[in-house]
Amino acid sequence: MKTYQINGERLWDSLMEMAKIGATEKGGCRRLALTDLDKQGRELYIKWAKEAGCSVTVDEIGNIFCVRPGTAMSLPPVGTGSHLDTQPSGGKFDGVFGVLSGLEVVRSLNDHGIETKHPIEISVWTNEEGSRFAPAMMGSGVVSGRFALQEILDKVDVDGLRLGDELERIGFAGDVPAGNRQYHAFFETHIEQGPYLEAEEKQIGVVTGGQGQRWFNAVIKGQESHAGTTPMHLRTDALLASTQLIQKVEAIAKAHKPGCGTVGFVQVTPNSRNTIPGEVSMSIDLRHPIDEELTQMDAELKAFVKELCEERGVEIDLDPFWYYEPIAFDENCISAVRGATQDLGYSHMDIIAGAGHDACYVSDFAPTSMIFTPCLNGISHNEIESTTPEECEAGCSVLLNAMVRMAEGVSEKLSETATETA
Repeated sequence: MKTYQINGERLWDSLMEMAKIGATEKGGCRRLALTDLDKQGRELYIKWAKEAGCSVTVDEIGNIFCVRPGTAMSLPPVGTGSHLDTQPSGGKFDGVFGVLSGLEVVRSLNDHGIETKHPIEISVWTNEEGSRFAPAMMGSGVVSGRFALQEILDKVDVDGLRLGDELERIGFAGDVPAGNRQYHAFFETHIEQGPYLEAEEKQIGVVTGGQGQRWFNAVIKGQESHAGTTPMHLRTDALLASTQLIQKVEAIAKAHKPGCGTVGFVQVTPNSRNTIPGEVSMSIDLRHPIDEELTQMDAELKAFVKELCEERGVEIDLDPFWYYEPIAFDENCISAVRGATQDLGYSHMDIIAGAGHDACYVSDFAPTSMIFTPCLNGISHNEIESTTPEECEAGCSVLLNAMVRMAEGVSEKLSETATETA
């Protein structure tokens, strides 16, 4: 089949230009959802998309959709996209690589003179990270029906700022209904955020599914008291209880390989050096690719919480506020990715997505798959997150060719820069 190359230098330049918005001293990015920096990133992307010939719409939850016309506009688009928001100390590639790969696909289609039958659509999903407003993947979750629009608009951050108000403030409370989207196929390109591709020396991960997740908020209530006058046997220390719970999360994950368990947020009250902690708020994140195992992990956590309350004399409010089951991506989309990878001559392996991605929610209503590329030492959600221009070019070239495959027909107006493989 004919194969088409993207402009790797242009893709890398775009990534580096976007990385200037919210750049951190350690080389990463801090572009939290619906902040002024997020607004700047969104506006730069829209400028580029319009210059590439796309029409732009924004829905009620702030998702951005940029469309390159197809020859049959009545057909559902072949979509791609990811997110522009970052973690508080995030990297330059998580999410943004998937968005700008979609933009580069459109630019390369223009370069090659390719007209697709289906339209091509690039999406920017709102608040994928969930670091400012929880839970994660809000934009795609509203569109998929996982979350009610009003419920999400009413979420507040740690400063009490309401999500809907912040959307209005930055000018991205759109008028397009948030839902009822259709795709002929959808792909998301992303750095792996793990070590497997690098360890196996593979250039492309063909993502066949995603593991399930259960997120909890836990509030442990003990009794504040003086650190010097309260004897040890009369203390009800919420922080000590939290350390036992943290260790149990690790033990549960290790007992259910290849499951994962993480406590990533802890807030101690009153957080004073000479006062026994009276309350601890913390997050718990359990993940597993098999739903039965994830359910067992959930049961073990709840049983331990009950035991801990009795042992320590504390109260624990365990709120299981977010769950999505393990998913399997669409076989045709997986085949399109695998076929494009083989035609381009890249080494590859099948892989399960360990992190949550917007594509997981999009798979609720559209045939979907993902493309992974390596990242240095598997490190992500970190300012030192790193990949190479060559790795980005490979992933984006696979995306371009997979989308062309699924766009059902390419016009004869192909430029001489298109290459042909046996």
